[in-house]
Parts: sequence; C-alpha cells; structure tokens
Amino acid sequence: MRFVDEARISVKAGDGGNGSVHFRREKFIPKGGPDGGDGGDGGSVILRADARLLTLYDFRLKRHYAAQNGQHGMGRQMYGRKGEDLVLHLPVGTLVFLEDKDGEKLLTDLAEPDQEVVIAQGGLGGKGNIHFKSSTTRAPMFAQPGKPGEEKTLRLELKILADVGLLGLPNAGKSTFLSKVSAARPKIAAYPFTTLVPNLGVLIDEYDPGRRLVIADIPGLIEGASQGQGLGMRFLKHVERTRYLLHILSVEDTDGDNPWAGFELIDEELRSFDEELASHPQIRVINKIDLASPERLEELKARAKADGLRIFFISALESQGLEELLTELWRMQDEVDRHAPLIRLRPVESGTEAAVEPDEPRGRDDGDGGDDDGDGPEFIWVYEDR
Repeated sequence: MRFVDEARISVKAGDGGNGSVHFRREKFIPKGGPDGGDGGDGGSVILRADARLLTLYDFRLKRHYAAQNGQHGMGRQMYGRKGEDLVLHLPVGTLVFLEDKDGEKLLTDLAEPDQEVVIAQGGLGGKGNIHFKSSTTRAPMFAQPGKPGEEKTLRLELKILADVGLLGLPNAGKSTFLSKVSAARPKIAAYPFTTLVPNLGVLIDEYDPGRRLVIADIPGLIEGASQGQGLGMRFLKHVERTRYLLHILSVEDTDGDNPWAGFELIDEELRSFDEELASHPQIRVINKIDLASPERLEELKARAKADGLRIFFISALESQGLEELLTELWRMQDEVDRHAPLIRLRPVESGTEAAVEPDEPRGRDDGDGGDDDGDGPEFIWVYEDR
C-alpha cells in the first residue's frame, strides 16, 4: 500500500565570511602593507538518501534548517574557517520540489541509497584587502564581503509502502493500538470516524533496529463501504496493496448470538470490493478486554476455540496482550517475506515500462503503473525474487 508522506521545510546555506581589512604592523615595520585574509565559504545543505528511514515524520516536527556560516577573515593573512555542511537524511524514494513565486518544480529524486545532492550552495567567502593592493592603491581600506548562501523552500514527498493494514469498525481502538506500538500519535476519541485520514506507524524490532514494519491505520469501515457508504471506497483503495491485514474488533461489538459478526461484516465489504483483497493473510484481534468481565472473556475464548478461530485478546489502552500480538506480527512478516519478494522503488520515464535488467526476474507492478496524482515522474513497485 502506498501513502504519500509529505513535509515542507526551509533550508538556508551558510553565508560566506567577510574578507578582512588589516595592515601589517610590527616593530620597525610601520607601513607593512595590507595583510587581511579571506573569509571562509559558507556551509552547504546536502540531502542524503538513507535506507534506514521510512517516513518524513521528523521533518514535520522541525521545519527550518541552516548550515553554518563561514568565519570572517583575519589579519596576518589568516583565512576564515569554512562553515560546516548540513547533511539532512531522507528516506530513499523522496521527491524534492522547489516552491517559489513561479510555482513548484521537481529538483531531485533520491532514488538510490546513499545518493547525495547539494540542495543549497554555501556562499563564497569575501577576499581580504591583501588582494586589492596595486601600484596605484598601496593601502586598500576595503575588502570584499561574503556572499549569502542559497535559501530555498522545499516540499518533500515520499510514497510509502505499508506492510500491515489495520482494519476494523469505527471506534474499535485501532488508533490507540497504533499509538502504543509505534511513535505515531493519531487523533484518539471515543466516537466513530475519529480517524479521517490513514495514519502510519513504524514498528521497530527491539532486537534488530534495522528491521522495521510499517502499519497503516485505515479509517473505520462500515456496512456498505464497498458501495461508497461512510468513508467508503476511498479508504478501501488504501488497503488493497497491503501485504497482510490486522483486523481489530472491540469487545463491545461481540454481543448477540454471533460474536464474530463484526469481523464478518468487514470481510464481506472486502470481498465486495476485491476478492483478492479478501484473501490477504489476516490476524484477528478482540480489543478493549478491560471492559469485559472475566466470565465474558472466558466465554469468548472458548467460543473462538470451538469455532476453530485463532483470535488475540488485548487491551491496547492497558497494554494487555500486546507482546504476544507483536510476536505474531513479526512472524507473519517473516512468512509473507518468504512468499512475497522484496519490493524496490525504481524511477521510470512516464509512459514506459520499468527497466528490468536481463538477469533479474520480472515480477508484477502495483496495478496502476505510477503516480496517484499524475504529476512528476512515475514509479513502479517491482516485486523481485531474491
């Protein structure tokens, strides 16, 4: 599943240091001439593609970035120190757009790990007065000022592939679950449709920080969603490219003769929308067990066993049962990794197929062949065998 993660930032390269106006003054050398040194160049702002990053979350928290200014020149022909470059680490696949009075244009596509682009050039340091001595100007009383560094407003856009689609009826506690297992901070309240847009959370393996799992909290679905009811097909489309599903039902919705009716309702909407989507691997969860009596909880567990269903019972709010569920999420991730190959983002020219090297087996694309909005370069998610 692809989501567009977006952030707007401003970057400012360092200004160049001013050249120095200085004259050599030593004992017995009262008129030693100019010896002012040059100012140092300002630091540049560099963007680097980092394969360890998955979202632009940090750039929504901090929006202004500046590289270091160059140091001013000094006497005795001492040059100012160059300002340090500022390196911003971005996820692989980030598109960088320049925003100005003329509109927006694509500056670069960070399509490869460790790719670097100087996005804002530091200003040049000014020359000291030693450079302006001539036969007619023996004692120049001026030096060159440093040039300002480039300043730009950027829009960062990243299309994210989510591993897990988090499904359930409105108010099932999906957002609370996401906030407990990741750094995501979705809006949470006790009424339906609190989540109006998909939220993303990144789950990091505590034993292997390089191993990550992206979870997408899909807004609550209702009966008739496949025909556009409620928040409708707009959000079912978000689900169809997930690798597997985490289906959460509140214990409050298990009353009646069939406690699994809530699961079945969403399953039917998935089938109505796309049979293949309904066949995705699914982990079923009953949430908010802190609201059920011990007797009711035992009754539900016994019913699940009798019906041959594997269901995880948790309270996301109280963090009950989360460890066992997270273990299952990682196990399922390993399972789909074995059967569904790794996914790689590859830039392609608009209107053409993705280039595949002859020694690489060709997989399938995501079905639409590129950008959701039709602007800028297209991308194809290519599934490749290991």
